[in-house]
Amino acid sequence: MTIPLSILDLAPIVEGSDATEALRNTLDLAQHAETWGYRRYWVAEHHNMDGVASSATSVIIGYVAGGTKTIRVGSGGVMLPNHAPLVIAEQFGTLATLYPGRIDLGLGRAPGTDRMTMQALRRTLSSNDEDGFPQDVMELKAYLDTPDPRQSVRAIPGRGTKVPIWLLGSSLYSAQLAGYLGLPFAFASHFAPELLLQAVDAYRVTFRPSETLDKPHVMVGVNAVVADTEEEAAFHFTSLQLRFLGMHRGRRGPLPRPIQPAELKAMWDPHERMGVERMLVASAHGAPATAAKKLQAIIDHTKADELIVACALHSHTARLRSYELLAKLDITTSARSPA
Repeated sequence: MTIPLSILDLAPIVEGSDATEALRNTLDLAQHAETWGYRRYWVAEHHNMDGVASSATSVIIGYVAGGTKTIRVGSGGVMLPNHAPLVIAEQFGTLATLYPGRIDLGLGRAPGTDRMTMQALRRTLSSNDEDGFPQDVMELKAYLDTPDPRQSVRAIPGRGTKVPIWLLGSSLYSAQLAGYLGLPFAFASHFAPELLLQAVDAYRVTFRPSETLDKPHVMVGVNAVVADTEEEAAFHFTSLQLRFLGMHRGRRGPLPRPIQPAELKAMWDPHERMGVERMLVASAHGAPATAAKKLQAIIDHTKADELIVACALHSHTARLRSYELLAKLDITTSARSPA
């Protein structure tokens, strides 16, 4: 069975451009993705980042859903501790009312930003955030489920929409919680792959059937850059490597322009190179045959049910081509019921 492919988009703001173009590119990519057969198009919540335009996540989801017809659109994810559950229920209930059967709600428990911005979001970081996350998820789920007549607070729109909820994470905590609640789980291995296999195993061991799912459903995040030649793919992949190198050095900014791989080798020391390669281990770049082999290896190791692919390239044309080629790859998995 060919594995379902989805797209994770942070609406990258690239060097020499701005948020306006980033958001226009997001809609353009989503419209192409729909014709290429991608299952989902998710955007991620981040704040105060010069290279990311997806801070108002639900607004972008509405923008993308309104400009497409069939592809599922959702969050990968909404950082729930930044928001009151009722607010998210109303936002996604409204989206589900406008675009029925097409909206996904992926939830994370990280802040998606730095400490000062967290304070500006009216959020504090404490042990209570982790302790309260399961209760917030259940409260949100209750707002979207069939309403209880005894409920005094309701999400309108929202009640009865039963927007599919996913839990996202890069740790065992989120994996175990998703399993315990019987929800689908997506692992953020596109930037934090260290605990991938342990988290997937923990999710499957912990999983309890629910009204949502009768068996575990795992989606794995990967980075992929596919081009017509190996050299072209390696060239465009340097933008992502440079971004992660900047993160390693404590610097953030717009997505860098690509450089020749030989130039990159001269820019980092062995320790930095190892750090970047460790963060990007769940990645595949190359011509179609090479990328397919690498992605198939990830599927074989994780037994994932879906792949969600991040492809941050400086050139929008190259990004479109990458996703077009990716959609044609023959990557297989065992047959499972879709979430």
